[in-house]
Amino acid sequence: MTAAPHAPANSYPHLFAPLDLGFTTLRNRVLMGSMHTGLEDRKRDFPKLAAYFAERAEGGVALIVTGGFSPNFEGWLTPFASRLAWPWEARKHRQVTDAVHAHGAKICLQLLHAGRYAYHPLSVAPSRIKAPINPFTPRALSARGVERTIDAYASAAKLARDGGYDGVELMGSEGYLINQFLSARTNRRGDGWGGDVASRMRFATEIVRRVREACGPDFIVIYRLSMLELVPDGSDWNEIVQQARAIEAAGATLLNTGIGWHEARVPTIATSVPRAAFAGVTAKLRPHVSLPLVATNRINMPDVAERILASGGADMVSMARPLLADPQWVAKARAGAPQAINTCIACNQACLDHVFQRRNASCLVNPRACAETELNYPPASAPKAIAVVGAGPAGLACATVAAQRGHRVVLFDRAPEIGGQFNLARRIPGKEEFDETLRYFNHRIAETGVDLRLSTDVVPEALDAFDEVVLATGVTPRAVGFAGHDHPRVVTYIDVLQGRVVPGRRVAIVGAGGIGFDVGEFMVQDAPSPSLDLEAWMREWGVDPRFESAGGLAPPRVAPSPRQVWLLQRSPGKPGARLGKTTGWIHRSTLKHKGVRMIGGVEYVAVDDEGFHLRIDGQPQRLPVDHVVVCAGQEPHRPLLAPLQALGRRVHVVGGADVAAELDAKRAIAQASRLAAAL
Repeated sequence: MTAAPHAPANSYPHLFAPLDLGFTTLRNRVLMGSMHTGLEDRKRDFPKLAAYFAERAEGGVALIVTGGFSPNFEGWLTPFASRLAWPWEARKHRQVTDAVHAHGAKICLQLLHAGRYAYHPLSVAPSRIKAPINPFTPRALSARGVERTIDAYASAAKLARDGGYDGVELMGSEGYLINQFLSARTNRRGDGWGGDVASRMRFATEIVRRVREACGPDFIVIYRLSMLELVPDGSDWNEIVQQARAIEAAGATLLNTGIGWHEARVPTIATSVPRAAFAGVTAKLRPHVSLPLVATNRINMPDVAERILASGGADMVSMARPLLADPQWVAKARAGAPQAINTCIACNQACLDHVFQRRNASCLVNPRACAETELNYPPASAPKAIAVVGAGPAGLACATVAAQRGHRVVLFDRAPEIGGQFNLARRIPGKEEFDETLRYFNHRIAETGVDLRLSTDVVPEALDAFDEVVLATGVTPRAVGFAGHDHPRVVTYIDVLQGRVVPGRRVAIVGAGGIGFDVGEFMVQDAPSPSLDLEAWMREWGVDPRFESAGGLAPPRVAPSPRQVWLLQRSPGKPGARLGKTTGWIHRSTLKHKGVRMIGGVEYVAVDDEGFHLRIDGQPQRLPVDHVVVCAGQEPHRPLLAPLQALGRRVHVVGGADVAAELDAKRAIAQASRLAAAL
């Protein structure tokens, strides 16, 4: 997946062609897609929101779409979340729109009514049908309530124009209110707003028509159309085409692509999803409408975007998280420097997971995201000599940020290559994107002038000449204490992932945290990763490759696992419960589909020639395994700390060497970057 080391500046002619919308022109084909950051919810955070968008505008994006704002309080995602319903609210948006316009970009406000996805007791929907991911049951809108809601959209769009926005995006996908009216799955009405597809789409077309009337002909109206719902009883292809044509006739300017409902059981934006996996559905709609179309989902590098545009399958590409990861993405692509892009690895750990935890979004590979007013890297007033020991994620971040600021940095590692635990993670099927982060850091090392010394064992005396010492020496696997822990069948996850041990056909994994699940996915694949093979990925997850069936679904066809695998955890309860909010279900589903037995409440007794002896619910059991792979956590690895402290040296400890918590690269990179900003 790694991008070409260099690309001529004219390598992406379609990506950088202007797009004429008739009444205005976009400077290129990059749309920064909507993503809720949490900064939208409080007006006091609007200066931060303005700074966040301004960096992306300065980086060259043509058109920005904000996170979703509800047109009324019923449509709040959560109580007192982002809303635009009153004139005094519009005035405060000027600081955001002015900041974007100052850098030559355009910006649209997304209008999003949550419908039955609203997490509060005042939620409404076309019909009284509870969403499976929400404890609240919505109230069915009356016919009068439907009219009021449509008017609220038009009023909010007019307020957006008053606030300086160049347009709005109407969120008609992902299972939110407009999508709920369109789908027979959630619309059981018997009046003029339900029934056949023409009646069900009336709500959407009336919103587009009234927004156009309220805002005039020179206002961008993006409609995000649910082209692939990925839920049972979803819209089929003929209905989607009919909806698209009706939206175009109602007055939309652009059609953006929406993929999947939030309750869908098919991943759409995670690392394991192949790049541009859903661009084909946008291309399929191309012959049926004349509006410019926007392709989206897992488009993270310029060559991917250029290929989509050059094929004629779309007129723009939408990227949200890639611009969270690197605000200069567009400028670097224009300069023919894809190797300089800090690529989004689609991990979701600091963006979507944060949002679901009611925290501001950020980015694992870019901790400055949404913290542009707080975390900066100014030139050092007094450059220092800094030693960073350990070239894993924490050490790489600390060394390159410190060098960027003008410090003289030497980065040591005993390994022959940079990356630390990332070199293990990138071997996991579906985590190939981690290669991109290591490519980026190799570029940053050269760009910032870090003196990199690999295959080097550091002794305390070698650090005497440095003003500051940073230990980023990572972790070591935690030992287990059950009888037979030294039996030849017992190996560590490092042994397996580095290829020192090839596991047999029957494997037990001890530990069901993130590493245990990663090793499980490593065990059940005996072919190239489905994330690198779109057809294989669609077969495994049950996506209709022709995008024609109801909801775009097909019966899954899962390739059998080459091994019998048991995933075990000591604590009671469901294994994997502490995995990421937005990706944990994907890992659990993957292993379940592959026949992995996941068992909690296990007491480990012994390993011997007969197998792995356990107690489960107090009952003795024996697993006839060939190998037991230990993924029972980690301990900080910091052998240099005590000797350096004994010499009176002040030492900074970051990353896993500080806290060994499930190889938390998000925390490691953020901690190391903040330290480097303060040195």
